[in-house]
Amino acid sequence: MISDFKQIESLFKEIDQHLKNKVHIYIIGGVVLLYQGLKPATKDIDLVVLRKHEFITFEQALKTVRFESKIPTGAYKKMNLNQILVRDDFRIDAFHKTVCRRFLLSEGMIKRAKKLLELSHVDLYLCSNEDIFVFKTFTEREGDLQDCIALAQRGLDWNVIVSEIQSQIHHSGEDVWITWIGERLDLLMEKGLNIPVIDQIDKLRDTYFEELLRKKKHK
Repeated sequence: MISDFKQIESLFKEIDQHLKNKVHIYIIGGVVLLYQGLKPATKDIDLVVLRKHEFITFEQALKTVRFESKIPTGAYKKMNLNQILVRDDFRIDAFHKTVCRRFLLSEGMIKRAKKLLELSHVDLYLCSNEDIFVFKTFTEREGDLQDCIALAQRGLDWNVIVSEIQSQIHHSGEDVWITWIGERLDLLMEKGLNIPVIDQIDKLRDTYFEELLRKKKHK
């Protein structure tokens, strides 16, 4: 487990020494909550690298510093991971461009991300709380719902969340995702979380089911 953000900084400074070209890395998971003091520790470093050549370069650097590839199992198997790389207490879930079957590192997410660390060959960004919340509604991992609650309690721009969900569905072509996201939000509400935009989510769900019914009638 990683309990201090300084461990993350030290790790990326070590990786930086083994890179020859610039790599832009976007952190999308529990590390951001750790940085903000919203959780005491995290076991995963979820990150996205947008460009393929940067992803390959980054992967090679990780193996140079003794990270080993692992085969995803359980809930991780469904996430369409490009790589799981492990060394001691560090576990890096690395994605190239998309995660969880077409969840895209969108232009909006890139604009909202905050540059936290700028090294010779690594630019490290933390994605916004809103985008991490959306990301965690796409996953099934233990603890992600609790992370969503912690993010919401800190304060979220719910309109940004709705816009990003709509953007993700549009770009992926996976309209069915709204039903999955809706179910996760229902679970959060059962846990006592107030979701101000649930009516908008419900309308998106209704639209999906109405369109599905219309298609079935015209077959």
